This record gives sequence, C-alpha cells and structure tokens, in this order.
Amino acid sequence: MTLTLTNFLGLVGGLLVLAFVTNRFSRRTRVPDVIVLLGCGIVLGPVLHWINAERFPDLIRGVGTVALILILFAAGLELDLRRALKQFTAGMTLAIFSYGLTFAGVAYFCIHALAMEKMSSLLVAAALACMSSSIILPTLDQLDLRHDLKTTLVIEASFGDGLGAIGVGVLLGLANGGSMSLHSSGGAILGSAFAMFIFKFVLAFIVAIVAGFLWVRVLPSVSDKQFWQVLTFGVVLIVYSITDAIGGSSLFAVMVFGATLASLLDPQNSMQQFGFEILAAGEGDKIHSFHSELAFLVRSFFFVLLGAMIQFHGLKKQLLPSLGILGVFLVARFIAVLCSRIVWRGTSYRERELAALLIPRGLITAVLALEVIQAHPAGLEYFPTLTFAVILLTNVLILPASIRARALVATATPPVSELSSS
Repeated sequence: MTLTLTNFLGLVGGLLVLAFVTNRFSRRTRVPDVIVLLGCGIVLGPVLHWINAERFPDLIRGVGTVALILILFAAGLELDLRRALKQFTAGMTLAIFSYGLTFAGVAYFCIHALAMEKMSSLLVAAALACMSSSIILPTLDQLDLRHDLKTTLVIEASFGDGLGAIGVGVLLGLANGGSMSLHSSGGAILGSAFAMFIFKFVLAFIVAIVAGFLWVRVLPSVSDKQFWQVLTFGVVLIVYSITDAIGGSSLFAVMVFGATLASLLDPQNSMQQFGFEILAAGEGDKIHSFHSELAFLVRSFFFVLLGAMIQFHGLKKQLLPSLGILGVFLVARFIAVLCSRIVWRGTSYRERELAALLIPRGLITAVLALEVIQAHPAGLEYFPTLTFAVILLTNVLILPASIRARALVATATPPVSELSSS
C-alpha cells in the first residue's frame, strides 16, 4: 500500500479511534493500553511496512518528550501541594532506593551475564532503571487506593523520570570525556551525582514555584479569551526550557508548576487576601482537561511509532536478556520497598506488594534509550529492541498489580494502629 496523503489522514484517524477504544478497554480490564498501541505499531511497521519509523528517531524522541511534559503537568494539577509535602520524604526515598538498587543490579547483570563492556552496561542500566510516570500516573488514576499511598507513588514516579535523566546525563558526560572519568573513584562519582541531583531538583522547585505565582496573577485577565488553554501550554513549555537551560530538572519543574497552579487556583486557597484573583468555578478544571487530552493524543502516537521501530529477529535475540533484566527489576524493587519502610510508614503488606509490582517502563525509558543510541551508538545497536521487550514485560505486570489493588478495596480499612503511625 502506498501511503498517500489521503491514506495517511485515514491512518491517523484510525489510530485516534484505536487509542480511545484501547483506553476504555484498559479502564475496564486493567490491561495497559500501551501493549495494544505497541502491537499496532508492530503491525504498521515490521508487518505491513506502512511506517518506517527508523527514518525519524529524532521526531520520535521529540514526541516522547512532549508527551512526558504534558503527562507530568497534568499529574501536578491533580496534586494537593500542601498534602503532598507530607508524603514527599517517603516518595523521594522510595524513588532513590528503587533507582539506585535497580541501576546497580542491571549494570552487574549486563557486565557479568551478558558480557557487555563497562560503559555500555552503565548506560543501559541508567536508562532502564527508572520507572515511567507516563504509565504509572494513568494507572494510579484508575486504581482505588488510599490517598497517602497514591500520593507517595505519584511523587516517586515524578522523581523517577528526573533520576533517569540525571543518571544518563552524568554517564554520557563521563563517556564524552567530561571533568570526571571512569577512572575516578566510585565515591567521587557518587558524590558528584548526588550533588547534581540536589542542585537540579532544588533549582527546578524554585523556578516552578516562581513561575506558578506569576502565571496565577496573569490567568484571570486571559481566561475569558479564546485559546487561553493553549497559552498555558506555551507557558509550560517555557518553564521546561528555562529550567533545562539553567541546569535544573525540567520534567520535575513541569510537575511542580502544575501543582502550584492547582494549589493557588483552589477556591479555598487563602492567597486571595494577598491580592490573588481566583478563576471562576470550573475554569481551573479546563486546564487539566485540555492538557490531559493533548497528552493522550501525543502519547498514543509515540507508542505506535515505537512499535513500528521493532524488528522481529532482534526481538527474539533479546527475549532471554529482557527476562533476566525483569528478574533484576523485581528483586531490586522488593528490596527498595522494604528499605523504604524506614520513612514510608502506615502501609500494609498488601500495599507494599502492590508497590513492588508497579515497575512499568515507558516513555522516559524509550526517550533515554534513543538519547543513549544517538550519543553513544558503539555496541548498542540492539538497545531499542531490548527497551521494547522490557517495556512490554513490565507493563504486563500492571495486570496482577491491578488485581491486588482490587483486593485492597475489598478488604477492610487498615487497623487504627497502622493509620496512626503514618
């Protein structure tokens, strides 16, 4: 079939209908829509050869980044910033433990089990170790969980994207001969990465809070104009770009910007006495609705394009390595959840079991993998296929996780002693 303009427009329309149907199907069955979208991409790419996604990897990475920005901003709009601060330590601790243990485990597995060179192993581990907020956030939205538990997992997901970006950035700097090298001591590398982590997130937090206060002052004067939601999206992109330009964690800044807007636009917010005008009832919800639908559109196209990049012969070769990496994920995640009990109090065994199964990889994993391939391609030709297999396997685990979530709803409320310790 020749992909003419008419056929292309029909294909786009069909993909949008498919994305909507799979999203509805996912909400009823708990089967991740990502699996269906990836499968659709495989049919359109390797099977029918209607799409040759290998010609535009930069476009795919750009689409993935925009989808991440929209998803994190929409997630921030749903956060109660004042209440989220109470779960901040638990979410941050869980994110650091999970990423650190998974990174170490995957790197060790790649070096000793797959006989990969050291730098390639570290880059693969850095990209695969972070969980994807683009999968976790929509999944959590569909699960009936305690607010504190859900907030902790949302915060962890937002940190996960930033940790992955920082980890890959530090290693690419080492690979390209930055101020430090692989011959530097492990303590020096770890200390440098930790200092960079703190700096990036603090800087992002400051930029997002300031931008949120400024935009809330402007919104009442533009909210009655046509296309004002598009204007807000423009500001989101500006916040992302400015934060990235000055060295902050741009993805985290987007989420905090959304949370700041949600808190300041709350009708019960006390900031009105300081001269802050609050939007009319329902206007704030329009921001969330617009950006959620836009995120749905971009995210759907990304996963279809990612599926179109896959080659069957490569997928067969990466099946066993991906299963081994999945085993590393589960062990590292279980240990991370146990270690996080130091600060993550008030959780039951079933809730911890649920958290241990929620390890999906998605947008951020694919975006980082494409970035690694572009900057350090030697010996990593198989990485996109391995990433696809890992994304597929970890998303399958969402189904048993959702079953455990239903069991949580069916059981009685946790004991008072557990709740009081939270």
